[in-house]
Amino acid sequence: MPSSPLIALSQVEKVYPLKGGPFYALRNINLEIQSGDFVSIMGPSGSGKSSLLHILGLHDAAWSGAYHLLGEKVHLLDKKKRFDLQKKHIGFVFQSYHLLDDLTVYENLEIPLSYRNVTKRERESIVCDMLDSFAMVAKRDLYPSQLSGGQQQLVGVARALIAKPSLLLADEPTGNLHSDQGREIMRLFKKLNEEGTTIIQVTHSQENAQYGTRTLRLADGMLVS
Repeated sequence: MPSSPLIALSQVEKVYPLKGGPFYALRNINLEIQSGDFVSIMGPSGSGKSSLLHILGLHDAAWSGAYHLLGEKVHLLDKKKRFDLQKKHIGFVFQSYHLLDDLTVYENLEIPLSYRNVTKRERESIVCDMLDSFAMVAKRDLYPSQLSGGQQQLVGVARALIAKPSLLLADEPTGNLHSDQGREIMRLFKKLNEEGTTIIQVTHSQENAQYGTRTLRLADGMLVS
């Protein structure tokens, strides 16, 4: 018997009611993503890429249709259950970092672990390993405002990965990195995917898209391929 997909969307739509009539950010999205996929979502600005990613990441509840994630009927879950599902299973890399300004690099990395049953000692060990693997040990006590844009993005990537999510969502993950750093992040994503992490990235970069196993294209809020 074939296993059910990790993600299944059926007739998902996101509509903004405007004075001149409704604007469809997403229209009739039907999509299945299997566990272990590495999917790149491409399309022009305003095509609905980020809207789709925020629905998949459970950051947006204002949409219609059916969304199944890990066997859960997301469209029927209340806010708390969605939050629990998100914190347990999803890592998110934002284009604009979304680091907490009043926390140090170390504290920003520790937060996702605090949502799981990880002891303080284990958290310390995991954070130190992550700082080491991203060559950021010397930055552990700095605040985001003391880092360059590229360094903040690396912290954002490290934070998304630290709790080993089963699903990693990335919105233009290399947008603020120079090309060498960008390739390093994409190689890391490829390795994680080969180890079993399902990845969905929004990208304008054909080079980044080629690290994936599938490319989806959006235009005017609709899946065109």
